[in-house]
Amino acid sequence: MPADILPTAPKSATRLNHARRRMSRESRGIQSIEVGGELLRALARSGEPMMLRDLAREAGMAPAKAHPYLASFSRIGLIEQDESTGRYEIGALALELGLISLRRLSGVAIARPRIAGLASQIGHAVSLAVWGTHGPTVVQLEEPAQPVHIVMRAGSVMALLETATGRAFAAFLPEKTISAALESGLDRHGVGYNPKRAVKGAKVAEMLAEVRKHGLARALGDPLPGVNAFAAPVFDHSGHVALVVTAMGPEGTFDARWDSPIAHALRDCAGAISKRLGYGLTVAAE
Repeated sequence: MPADILPTAPKSATRLNHARRRMSRESRGIQSIEVGGELLRALARSGEPMMLRDLAREAGMAPAKAHPYLASFSRIGLIEQDESTGRYEIGALALELGLISLRRLSGVAIARPRIAGLASQIGHAVSLAVWGTHGPTVVQLEEPAQPVHIVMRAGSVMALLETATGRAFAAFLPEKTISAALESGLDRHGVGYNPKRAVKGAKVAEMLAEVRKHGLARALGDPLPGVNAFAAPVFDHSGHVALVVTAMGPEGTFDARWDSPIAHALRDCAGAISKRLGYGLTVAAE
């Protein structure tokens, strides 16, 4: 075929090109965020405060185009501008998001192989949860060879006071965090919540005191009939609750005594993860 003669594009390719152009037109709003994101990437790569002209150049755009993006990012706290130098740097919101990501992702990555090992050791399901926007949120579920039917999966948000996972968070998170969550009604939307059996009043303090005493939260056939559970908190280097590990299984085979082999194995697992996250190192150094 002569070099100056090109084959006609197949109809399927033509349709694909039309679809791409249509999607491009429909997603201009998202694309504008992506364009502005180049400024954030450039600032992150630099690691140092930058002048507008330098930041715009690194992001591949004119200063006049970059300025409106920077103004919006400043208003929401993603970046800050030093009034004395005019330089832009990472803002408080961006730092907060980064720290949250580091705390959660690093902790989850460390915990994952350990909870898989725990599930194999005790022969029961084990879950890993973080404190998310909507409360105790499951990020991983390890099931044994003979899985038990449970209303839980990755992404499930657990009731705060009605589940072992939620109680472990409630007992060890700052009181103001839990009070705010309960006042907002957050607990009413979690898996396991039942208004007829909701824990209220003085019983809440009594229940959380028991959790702190044993270092574990326990659920006996409630909220899931026939299923027992233990949940243990995992602490980070600053002593804050980073994760909760929960073991659960059928009441006929899940020994729910406070000093049972399952309870000891769960405590050991949570303790090992906490140690890996630096918990106790500061105290030891002092």
